[in-house]
Amino acid sequence: MKISTFIILSCIFIAAKSSAQTAKHDTLLIQKIDSMFKNDQFWRKEEAKLAKQQPSAYSEETIQKKWAEADSLNQIKAKAIIKKYGYPGFSLVGEWSIDFWAIVDHCDDDISFQEQVLALMKIEVAKNNAGKEEYALLTDRVLVNKKQRQIYGTQVRTNPKTHKATPFPLKYPKQVNALRKKMGMEPLEVYLKRFE
Repeated sequence: MKISTFIILSCIFIAAKSSAQTAKHDTLLIQKIDSMFKNDQFWRKEEAKLAKQQPSAYSEETIQKKWAEADSLNQIKAKAIIKKYGYPGFSLVGEWSIDFWAIVDHCDDDISFQEQVLALMKIEVAKNNAGKEEYALLTDRVLVNKKQRQIYGTQVRTNPKTHKATPFPLKYPKQVNALRKKMGMEPLEVYLKRFE
């Protein structure tokens, strides 16, 4: 559960949301996803404070326990949403679709569920109804969790002594930047600098 230097903090990639909602967006579903995402991020932010040696109102033990509880509850809720709606894309929930991805991204103890969501996301990405970058991130996360080589180089580890960031093994190292570009992502060398 503890924050690892090689696991990406989703909040880095969360896009700013527009306050305007169109009539076709499902307001109740947006509220549910928003609440889930706030729970998802709260304990991660508290853990990040401790990692940076900043004060937190919570002990390490409390943070880890509450973090695990929040992820477990969110996973149950995310599965219910997938069962009812499929992948909630931009047309249904606007930019909150990215928040939903972040919640699924943290369902590491249920890789089969993440793979189910990836299959649904792929369809929505093809219709420009879900984020390509988020799809790439979840793809790599699943591959790394399965001890396989990643495609886009999004899963990174940082050497605690040198602070140098390197991606987990790549399936196509020579093509990685071309593959990243197709997903609207910056070159790997630029991306790695974020973690150093």
